[in-house]
Amino acid sequence: MKRKYVVAAFTATVVTAAGLTGCSAGDATSGDGTDGPVTISILESKQTNIDAISKEIPGFEAAMKEQGKDIKVDLIADVLTDEQVKTKLTQQLIAGQAPDVLDIGENMAIAWSSAGYLEPLDSYLDQWEGWEHYYPAVKEAMTRQDGQVYNLPSGAGVLNLFYRKDVLEQLGVDTTQPKTWDDLISRLEKVKAATGGTPIVIPAGTAWGGGTWGEGFQPLLGGTDTGYYDSETATWDLDTPGWLAVFELYAELVQKGLMPVQDLQNPNPWEPTKYVKFPAGDIQVSAQGTWGWKFDWGPDGATPIDGLTEKVSTWQWPGLRDGDQPYGWSSTGGGYAISADSDKKAAAFEFIKYLSSGKPLAEQLVASGAASARDDLDDVAPYSGEPQLLQAGEDLSNSVFVVTGDGADQISQAVATATELILSGQADGKQAYEAFKKDATDLLGPSLVKQ
Repeated sequence: MKRKYVVAAFTATVVTAAGLTGCSAGDATSGDGTDGPVTISILESKQTNIDAISKEIPGFEAAMKEQGKDIKVDLIADVLTDEQVKTKLTQQLIAGQAPDVLDIGENMAIAWSSAGYLEPLDSYLDQWEGWEHYYPAVKEAMTRQDGQVYNLPSGAGVLNLFYRKDVLEQLGVDTTQPKTWDDLISRLEKVKAATGGTPIVIPAGTAWGGGTWGEGFQPLLGGTDTGYYDSETATWDLDTPGWLAVFELYAELVQKGLMPVQDLQNPNPWEPTKYVKFPAGDIQVSAQGTWGWKFDWGPDGATPIDGLTEKVSTWQWPGLRDGDQPYGWSSTGGGYAISADSDKKAAAFEFIKYLSSGKPLAEQLVASGAASARDDLDDVAPYSGEPQLLQAGEDLSNSVFVVTGDGADQISQAVATATELILSGQADGKQAYEAFKKDATDLLGPSLVKQ
């Protein structure tokens, strides 16, 4: 096992690990074999995931029984915010009391694998035929700097620009795929002239938190410049030209009054933009991921849009610089990992395999509004009955993704702060880039910045 160290970004708020609910290494049902009896644990912090995993546990336990294995699953259901679950699991990992199976986000997977808190899955994946069905881009995205895989995606998606086809058509604005941002901005200016509103929202500023980087800036950057992270040296290249290009795009959108600045500076900026103005047709273009079809605007979403698939469609991200082509941005999220301190790793992987295959996976994907990271699920119900997810899966097979490593949280913080300067009128694109570069350098430290 790699030497463990504390990840500064995740442990700043950690004061104690005592009294936490988790899986102790001294559990009386321990045993790394899968014959049992053994009880493995998993923590879920979102109600959708709690409901989905609860539904799958009886089927898993029955399937194991048919194979002569006595494996039970203890679901720890604790509804928490992303920051709360990050803090809680950090405490548990430090104390060696984390659940056996971790359902975690991408940044947590990156940091905790580097810290030695997660078990490498390669030896298990090499013996599992299901691994052959994952898209090559997904496999690449899951591989860390040391060449090993530490988490298996529970779903995937593609981030695109969702647009109100019905409104744009009524305004006589072209709805074909824009090839460049100059093309799209020209259309947005026509919308603004006709409506007086702010026609596009892309996450920006500090109030949006990590979404500013993960759902806005990074997709723009990755399609423009794939060299911003050097996986061979595990460093961030802050001088690569894509950074400035993206900051200048944000500045242009704000300067031309195309972005809802006031909404972006208020708490929970996704509410007035994605949950009010886009459903009302007052914002016509929104950066969004596959999950938007279900959680934002679907029948059971935050703000349902009647006739959603007739009124809303998607564009790929347009090219930002000369020669850039439109593209989709992969969102592989995090997924299932195994605590390095678990003494039930083989049984834990049996559960991960079950959740990541066939009908159990299809049911989870539909519940979460995610696309399949595998190429063999299109005919499996209920996933087979979701045309938007099927399309996202097809897009996923050839979309863009840049593998990164340690420092993603620090980059996210610096991007949010720099774009906030643009929103507040304190900086243009070049000034925001210079502020970002200084801030990111300080946050990352010399070991993570490419020289």
